[in-house]
Amino acid sequence: MAAIIGRTSRQALLKAKSSSLASQANFVSFKGKNAKKWVLAVLGSATVGTAGVATALASPVLAEGLELHPPKFPWSHNGMFDALDAASVRRGYQVYKQVCAACHSMEYLCYRNLVGVIMDEDEAKREAEEIMVDDGPDEEGNMFKRPGKLSDRFPAPYANAEAARAANNGALPPDLSYIVNARHGGEDYVFALLLGYCDPPAGITLREGLYYNPYFPGGAIGMAQALYNEIIEYEDGTPATASQCAKDVCTFLRWAAEPEHDTRKQMGLKALMIFGAMLAVSYYIKRHKWTVLKSRKIAFKN
Repeated sequence: MAAIIGRTSRQALLKAKSSSLASQANFVSFKGKNAKKWVLAVLGSATVGTAGVATALASPVLAEGLELHPPKFPWSHNGMFDALDAASVRRGYQVYKQVCAACHSMEYLCYRNLVGVIMDEDEAKREAEEIMVDDGPDEEGNMFKRPGKLSDRFPAPYANAEAARAANNGALPPDLSYIVNARHGGEDYVFALLLGYCDPPAGITLREGLYYNPYFPGGAIGMAQALYNEIIEYEDGTPATASQCAKDVCTFLRWAAEPEHDTRKQMGLKALMIFGAMLAVSYYIKRHKWTVLKSRKIAFKN
């Protein structure tokens, strides 16, 4: 009787031990699967956290205090295959010449750049001859004045940067050749800045010679409002409202910063067409020519 009880208890202990080992093994395997999930979860959380920190650090740089972001305007040239409005570019050059050129230079633009875009060659030559350029020396070693040529750059309104600061209460008017590429927001920023002048809010006092514009960093700008309704008269008869003048001069500045704008988009369209045809040819070769070679089997006879 004692032998039977001992045998039975021994079998029960073995079964209990085997079941505990099995459960331990299952627990270890379950823990291994969870480890992979935990690693993926930690990596995902780290990625999201890094992106959030980067966004939080960039936000104060883009907007701080009372500075406003310029809204997105529906420019006619914003599309992938949209060209610049040639009439607007011509009117914008007229706005620059009669309004902006009094303070701002465009030293990286030549009169030859106007040919075929804003005027023909004869008109551009007459336009260039309106200015007098220092040249020389002559045979006697003296400098002299001559009428401008197509190869000459646009004249600067001031002799140097110090003269420009002295005439503008210490502020240096920036060169406008690449202004839309140099400012965050591009032509949206320039358009909003030109039309964004208003009275300063309560609690903000500006010193003499400064004007309030919420789109300018800091709000205080040394340039007075330059565009008003009917400030100029367009040659094509377009009503010269302040918003129309701002829109046209921004389009002109986009062209000045990227004279290759339309050509670049034309080349992009041609490249897409060529790449599309090459993709179709590549697919045909892959499916009907290369697959036969890739899947063939070579057997050698002994």
